[in-house]
Formats: sequence, structure tokens, C-alpha cells
Amino acid sequence: MIYISKIIIPIITLIVIIYALYKKVAIYEAFLEGVKEGLNISLEIFPSIFAMIISITVLVKSNFINALISLINIKIFPKEILPIALLRPISSSSSLMLLNNILKIYGPDSLIGKIASIITGSTDTTIYIIGMYYSSVKIKKIKHSLFIGLLADLICVIISIIVVKIL
Repeated sequence: MIYISKIIIPIITLIVIIYALYKKVAIYEAFLEGVKEGLNISLEIFPSIFAMIISITVLVKSNFINALISLINIKIFPKEILPIALLRPISSSSSLMLLNNILKIYGPDSLIGKIASIITGSTDTTIYIIGMYYSSVKIKKIKHSLFIGLLADLICVIISIIVVKIL
């Protein structure tokens, strides 16, 4: 299996090159055109990425999440997973960092560890996706997509808690 994983990319590349030669495509020119297009997309997306990084940093450093946790006192909702439930729609890397901390503190087989793992696996970075992809294609009306995406994330969090507590 390790051998296959090391040769799969070169094999796919070789197949693409052979197919392009068969179809008489100017490979290098097509490659350069793809690189230029990718660079243009990267330049269009960069302001959104930068704004998202700044926003996440401000949110995490301001201790807003800790203040929110201290205000919420719901018995069926473990407070330890609230940061992951709040940050997951915004940032995948931040939520993975929180998951890592939860697993170190409580362990992967604990109730908190299982819930946090399922939340991380079943929810998506909704706000990040909408911010990046919608801005790259210049879509301005995001209200309905944002609502449905966040609702789906909330449902995933609730179902994660129910499933782990039942099983």
C-alpha cells in the first residue's frame, strides 16, 4: 500500500501527458495557462483569506468564547465542547486544535472526546466556505446559504450529542 501511494501521482501525471500528446495538445502552454488562472484565483481570494485569519485571531484572543461559555448553563450540552461547536463553522484548524486539547485532557474514549470528535467530523467550515468561494465568484447574497449551512452545523452538533449519549 505504501508503494502504491508513492507512485500514484507520477502515474496519473504520466497518463495525462500521454493523453495530451495523443490529442496533440500543447502541453507546456496549457500548463502555463492553468498556472496563470490559478494565480489569478489566488489573488482574488487572498483578501478574504486575510480577513478571515484576522477575524479568527481577534475572536480567539479576545476570550469572547470563554465569556460565552460562562454565560451558557445548559445541562445536556457539555460546556467543554462549546468552543469546538462555535469555532468549527469558522475555522477548521482552530477547531482541530481545540479537538486535540480536548482529547489530551479527557481522552478519546470519554464522552466529551467522542462528542467533540463527531462534531469535528460531521460539521463543516460553513462561514469559511461561504466567505472564500462566494467572494471568488462575486456572489453577494449569502443570507440563505449561510442560514442553511449554520442550521446544518447546529443539527450536526445536537445529533452528535444525542448519538454519543445513546450509544
